[in-house]
Amino acid sequence: MKDSRDAMHRVSNLQVLKYEDRVAMGKAAAGMVCQKINELFNKQQFVNMIFAAAPSQNEFLSALIQNKTIEWQRINAFHMDEYIGLYENDSRTFASFLKEKIFCKLSFHTVNYINGNATDPDAECKRYTELLNKYPTDIVCMGIGENGHIAFNDPHVAYFNDPVKVKVVSLDEECRQQQVNDKCFDLLDEVPIHAITLTVPALMAGKYIYCMVPGEKKAKAVYNTLNTEINEKCPATILRKHANALLFIDKDSGALL
Repeated sequence: MKDSRDAMHRVSNLQVLKYEDRVAMGKAAAGMVCQKINELFNKQQFVNMIFAAAPSQNEFLSALIQNKTIEWQRINAFHMDEYIGLYENDSRTFASFLKEKIFCKLSFHTVNYINGNATDPDAECKRYTELLNKYPTDIVCMGIGENGHIAFNDPHVAYFNDPVKVKVVSLDEECRQQQVNDKCFDLLDEVPIHAITLTVPALMAGKYIYCMVPGEKKAKAVYNTLNTEINEKCPATILRKHANALLFIDKDSGALL
């Protein structure tokens, strides 16, 4: 079977794999993630994974759930951010997205949701931090925002040396507009202005990072991630310092390279 991958190179530590389209990209990423899961199963009983909730992850998640080689009951699942202020059963929450796409379709050992409706958001951050400490992250499956954010670490709240693992943040307008561009919300005014997010150090603590970034709207973010100075102005640039990170792009998101 012919490999649809048409380019692979490295920028600092970051391996970049380019595919013809987002379907091929998603399948390839899922295959590599599953291979790594099985490698880890040979050394440990459980694997702890963090998932992103975004349309950019659709093809990856679809391919992932079709893999029949994984003992999903040996995986503890987490997600990396959640809006504050949406109703618990609102289909636009990231918990709802991941529940629909993957969490309800596989028999995980545990699924650990961030509660965006907690009466005390700071206490919720502490609770989730304790879970991350109890279950150190093996694999992070993530994307990059149009403004270069990772999770909800927008440039104005992203700190590479953040002292905490989980925190409440405000969302910048470009980030909120992306949610409209992605058709997750109809209007900008509907997008919450605050969220709970895993911080940059919490994501970078994962032993292995797989970052899936398809689509023409992400072309600028991909270019900046690979070509600008490593700093918080483009939070995703920090991926170039991770020892085991792979960036998956398609022809559209790699158009500026």
